[in-house]
Amino acid sequence: MQMFEAVRLALQTIWANKMKTAFSVIGVFIGVTFLIAVVSVVEGMNNYMTDRFAGTLLGVNTFHLRRFPNFQTGEVTEEMWRSWVRRPRISYEDATAVSEAITVPHVSAWESANRTTLEYRGKLARDIEVIAATERWFEIRNLPIAAGRAFSGQEVRAGTPVVVLGWELTERLFEGRDALGKEVKIQGIPYRVIGMVEKQGNLFGISLDKFAVTTAYAPAKRFVNPPGVVDALMVQTNSLGELQIAIAEAEAVMRTRRHLRPSEDNTFAIETADAVLDFWAKINRILMIALPGLVAISLVVGAIVIMNIMLMSVAERTREIGIRKSLGARRRDILSQFLVESATIATVGAAVGVGTGLAGAALVNAATPLPAAVAPWSILVGVALGAGVGIVAGIYPASRAARLDPISAIRHET
Repeated sequence: MQMFEAVRLALQTIWANKMKTAFSVIGVFIGVTFLIAVVSVVEGMNNYMTDRFAGTLLGVNTFHLRRFPNFQTGEVTEEMWRSWVRRPRISYEDATAVSEAITVPHVSAWESANRTTLEYRGKLARDIEVIAATERWFEIRNLPIAAGRAFSGQEVRAGTPVVVLGWELTERLFEGRDALGKEVKIQGIPYRVIGMVEKQGNLFGISLDKFAVTTAYAPAKRFVNPPGVVDALMVQTNSLGELQIAIAEAEAVMRTRRHLRPSEDNTFAIETADAVLDFWAKINRILMIALPGLVAISLVVGAIVIMNIMLMSVAERTREIGIRKSLGARRRDILSQFLVESATIATVGAAVGVGTGLAGAALVNAATPLPAAVAPWSILVGVALGAGVGIVAGIYPASRAARLDPISAIRHET
């Protein structure tokens, strides 16, 4: 029997027995739906963590010198937290010494931040992150300016009260009107708006556009930090190899400045995106190890159901099988007919599962902070698994049908 004819007959059987087919495919449908949805979320998280998290919050080929880590992936005990709080702050002198000691090509910037309320003509924007930074901050954080400009090194050194606003903050205060040249108040002091950063979107549901950046020596420096200290020194190199050299040089300088013995731990933190990405990689590995087991459970259930349905189908069509054999159908014709029918049923379930999984991934992406990106390979795997389950589940019923004696089969029905 030709494959096309076998598939046509299988589809006719499926259409004629819709309820039976629905029960047959439910296990495969659930397994493939779960596979597509979970893989899409995991794939989206991979892209998100690599591109958005590392690039936006920490920067590519960048390290941050801090008093203690800003992103902690492990458990922080009370004792650990107390030891961190006792550490000396990162001073202007520390930041300058480290920047000058690094021998590889690099750019650096300082930043300090606190949250407060901004005001424009009586309109308030609350809980806004105000950042006091040096001029290379935008370059390291990869934040393009959508309108206006970033502040210059001269404005930083002069402490000029100018400010660059995030997209959401601009919309909230100015409601679509041109913000350039206007004055907003931070802690009661007017700052002239000179630029607006391109829209960044959300990170796990947290807006990345509610911030205002002013110069490191502007009056806001008294609000964001005590005199003479910064939250972080950010250093960016051209490559990962140069980054490792820069980190080693920065650590050596800081240990020398802190008079630390070789046996003593660092009293500062050097933070890169690698630690966070490694933590996510561990979670990703766990998910990808657990995923096949969870999918397999549904597929095994689906295979058992399909096998039982196909056995029932063989019993119901015994006379048909006998007639076909008496008319010259060979064993392999009967075998292929039922195998193709079983595989077609499972593939239909897998196809519906793929569609539902894609819809579920789109829903997760639209309705939750979790990102989702469809991996093309997961669609192929889903369909292949469906067909494979159908073939495996159909082997026994098909072989049983192929072994029927034609005379006995005809008599069975009569």
